[in-house]
Amino acid sequence: MAAQFGRRLRKGAATTAVAAVAVAALSASQAPGVNDHGRQAAADAAPSPEASASDGSATGNSPYYTDLPPLKSPNPSPSTGPAPGGTGTTESGIPATVLDAYKRAETTLREAKPGCNLPWQLLAAIGRVESGQARGGRVDADGTTIKKILGPQLDGNGFALIKDTDDGAYDGNSSYDQAVGPMQFIPSTWAWAGRDGNGDGKKDPNNIYDAALAAGHYLCRNDWDLSQQGELDRAILSYNNSRDYLNLVMRWLEYYRKGAHEVPDGTGTLPDNRSDDGAGASPTPTTPGATTPAPSTPKPGPKPEKPDTPQKPGGGGTTPSKPPTTPPGTPSTPSTPPTTPPTPTDTVDHLEDAGTAKLTAMAGDAFGRRISTRAETEAGKAVAKVRVRFTIVGDTDTTFTGGEDVATVATNSSGVAVAPALQAGEKTGTVTVRATVVGRTVPGLDYKATVTERAADALARTGDAALTCAPGGTFANQVEVKATYKGAVADGVAATATLIKSADDPTVTDKGPYFKDADGKTVRTLTGLKTDAKGMLKLPKLYADDTTGTFLLRVTTAGGATLTVELTVAAAETSSPSPSAGPSA
Repeated sequence: MAAQFGRRLRKGAATTAVAAVAVAALSASQAPGVNDHGRQAAADAAPSPEASASDGSATGNSPYYTDLPPLKSPNPSPSTGPAPGGTGTTESGIPATVLDAYKRAETTLREAKPGCNLPWQLLAAIGRVESGQARGGRVDADGTTIKKILGPQLDGNGFALIKDTDDGAYDGNSSYDQAVGPMQFIPSTWAWAGRDGNGDGKKDPNNIYDAALAAGHYLCRNDWDLSQQGELDRAILSYNNSRDYLNLVMRWLEYYRKGAHEVPDGTGTLPDNRSDDGAGASPTPTTPGATTPAPSTPKPGPKPEKPDTPQKPGGGGTTPSKPPTTPPGTPSTPSTPPTTPPTPTDTVDHLEDAGTAKLTAMAGDAFGRRISTRAETEAGKAVAKVRVRFTIVGDTDTTFTGGEDVATVATNSSGVAVAPALQAGEKTGTVTVRATVVGRTVPGLDYKATVTERAADALARTGDAALTCAPGGTFANQVEVKATYKGAVADGVAATATLIKSADDPTVTDKGPYFKDADGKTVRTLTGLKTDAKGMLKLPKLYADDTTGTFLLRVTTAGGATLTVELTVAAAETSSPSPSAGPSA
């Protein structure tokens, strides 16, 4: 939640200055290097130069909490209790429901967008900065905040100007938008980015499960790979368009990567400082009784030379701090610009199919096979660690698992990238999935997948009552059937019911039982029927004309299932009269 890029909040200048000093102090206090996951440490993880903020943001660039993580590692011994004042162990404690929501979102996105590499710690960092982990985990059992968390109205008075977009549905403000919920989405962003993270059928920005999953999808859009620093920077800047915000989120991200633990809901540490107040940041929260010297703010000056770097010839005779490594009199060798070794992506010449089988699925079903693509050099050698983008193209509602139509996957040691499973939609026909190499212009590789209509291979009546009727009457029982496919319920299967002339002649009969259409007219063929979610199909009432006899009703479905039902129209039996008495003698 930051001021719009290129402008400052009314009260934010002091906060920004203090936060910048705190960031510098924190950087100086932590040893540079690489952590145990092979990532760049926080002190060295400066934003990539090419990172730039996007035009919009998830939060409308609203204010945010500026408290920085403690300098102490968040890995205390198990016996160490929470420290008063919100330092150390307390700061690394994340409320149980909130932590579960972050981890569930990471798991979901690992399947839906495997190329994004979203860590749950990033969601925790943003959640900390945006709302103090849902205000210390003040959520109910379903993950919904006890009270709404709202940012200030974005009326252009020191903030961005965003007039109302939701008629106050989420923020209660019908004049201007406000950031809503634990991840602080503005309503116009939530309208398309919202997700149902807890499976209750709703997309609620006030629910931590929904908000965390939405934030994950938002950060993973545009095929960003968050394991790459430059793309991670762009994703964070797109969430809130501020370099100060980016630096702060990165600090919390690296802090939580070093360790975090679960605390009971409602007991999390509440932040103290925001970017829209004059209090400034509190970079080094202290434990009572401890004193921490305030960091000084050095004025910018020329960058000093490194102690080990000798002065260039002609530099005034100053003795270098290290003896020259080249003996005097040795002819100088012209310097050769260092050559940058090619990346794996640079060596890719083409993509090859890696044994993808025929891709076929019925509408609504998951495809049983996945697309496999191998990246190869010109000589046919496999190339590992190359990002392959799979894109579903054309007019189709088929998606990858999770509802996405784009997925980016890195090739394994065999040079193979396996796309997520495809989920067939309701539109039948051919679906094209295109594989391309991210960052390399080589011809794409198209795969064809076929979506067939829902089918059944068996039909059976649900009852065995005789279907009889008197001439001109109505059949007392309606015909009900159940459709299955390979023994499983066949739902949504198209069916047709026809009154036929005979078992050998499936043409429509012109006499005997019939159905009625909406206007009450006689019809003997029904089309456009479909089985319900349980594979059941109940036909409308049947009527009889004056023709008596035995008739056949045939029900057929997509996939070839057929059932023939016998109907009987007969006059009611009458008892024969008793013989009349003869004449009396």
